[in-house]
Amino acid sequence: MDPLGARSQFVEVQNLPTWDQPQGVQDEVDRKKRLTEEDDQLANQLNSLESPFPFRQDINSKIVLFNGDVALLNCTAIVNTSNETLTDKNPVSDSIHRYAGPELRDELLKLKGCRTGEAKMTEGFNLAARFIIHTVGPKYKAKYRTAAESSLYSCYRNVMQLSKEHAMASVGLCVVSTVKRAYPLEDATHIALRTVRRFLENHGENIETVVFAVSDVEEPVYRKLMPLYYPCSIKEEKISLPFLPADIGNAEGEPVVPERQIRIAEKPGNLEDSDLGLVGSHAFARMEGDVDKQRKLILQGQMSEAAQHKQHQRNYNRWLCRARAEDLSDIAALKALYQTGVDLCGRTVMVVVGRNIPVTIIDMEKALLYFIHVMDHITVKEYVMVYFHTLTAEHNHLDTDFLKKLYDIVDAKFKKNLRAFYFVHPTFRTKVSTWFFTTFSVSGLKEKVHHIENLQQLFTCILPEEIDIPPFVLEYDTRVNLLYAPNSPSCSSKPALLSSPEHQRES
Repeated sequence: MDPLGARSQFVEVQNLPTWDQPQGVQDEVDRKKRLTEEDDQLANQLNSLESPFPFRQDINSKIVLFNGDVALLNCTAIVNTSNETLTDKNPVSDSIHRYAGPELRDELLKLKGCRTGEAKMTEGFNLAARFIIHTVGPKYKAKYRTAAESSLYSCYRNVMQLSKEHAMASVGLCVVSTVKRAYPLEDATHIALRTVRRFLENHGENIETVVFAVSDVEEPVYRKLMPLYYPCSIKEEKISLPFLPADIGNAEGEPVVPERQIRIAEKPGNLEDSDLGLVGSHAFARMEGDVDKQRKLILQGQMSEAAQHKQHQRNYNRWLCRARAEDLSDIAALKALYQTGVDLCGRTVMVVVGRNIPVTIIDMEKALLYFIHVMDHITVKEYVMVYFHTLTAEHNHLDTDFLKKLYDIVDAKFKKNLRAFYFVHPTFRTKVSTWFFTTFSVSGLKEKVHHIENLQQLFTCILPEEIDIPPFVLEYDTRVNLLYAPNSPSCSSKPALLSSPEHQRES
């Protein structure tokens, strides 16, 4: 806490001027000069053309260009650029670690690294920001430019996606492509600006502020290119048209590679209406063995375990790619699956609220995709799940076919790192169906399932302050406990579900 009367070193985002506001007298002069010095004839010629990045006051009002340290921003989340082991030494990362404190380094060790283009999240610890989103930019080589562009796009896209999924109001973006990774600054800035612009257009209705935090070296480049993607008037929009690069990406801002368009359709699973349906669809084009032969070997039990694992991993990756590409905001709005605190052993707790799953009216395939998308980065380390069956009805019950499909699709880490599944407020019927499902349909899950009759039992595994419990669950539990208390043995006479963290680890 700052000493009484001392100015805080952290920067309040709401006090920073947004892109639609002049950032000082000189900025206003520069803008007018830039526009009035343009050839009027050129402007008139461009009037009939439509810009792919039209003037949008609502988007400009969400954008902030900040020359300063991203670690000082009081945002919901800030971004840290690092390497694959999350141990990179660069000015941005060093500052974040300095202000966040030693707990951050310990937490990063638990993440076990991060792949290029992906994003992972931790707490902000001593920062003003509540969360830190860590991402790994690509190493740039001219001969592999296409791959580098796609990876850098994925960095920004995955950061924004995490911001949306966790309902973050504001996010502070550092420049992801560090000098050590040799990415040309201007090229990297084009990708950053357009990716954020497209995300705000398509999915950013609940994001209030995006801050581009830049250094003295980076600021002139950002100021030069931002009018191309965030024009402050219709006139600036028209004048910026000739300066846009040839590749402005697709509808999501993703780089477009012309030679790949013949074999990558927008929806790979729907090729019936395409003339390209047969191009690259056979096993040879994918450099795989005979797929029919592989399936036959699986049925006959003759395929090696390694080959089966490889095929399963390939299938899961296809689902994961779909999950990352699809708009799942309608499923997220149900608030049926969310991350909360940790259990007594420090393992992440994921909550499923059965009453919030209207099975009969939602697209269950989208629900499956949402589960995969949310859980993929959680399951890289040990975790537990809490399922509230409280006050569910028939239309909330997931059938065994769906659960079996989910269990068969998910990656091995989902099963390996799940340490306990707490089934809260079960009925006799659900106990029986759970026993049958874990005994005959899936393996390795039965010993991890614990039926929890009341919240006091749950609190022997997870402290009350570490779990967000829906109000209706609390009300129900209180009412039922009061109703049956006179005829029930006292809590002290009941053994705790798990007497200690050591016992819990054994589960």
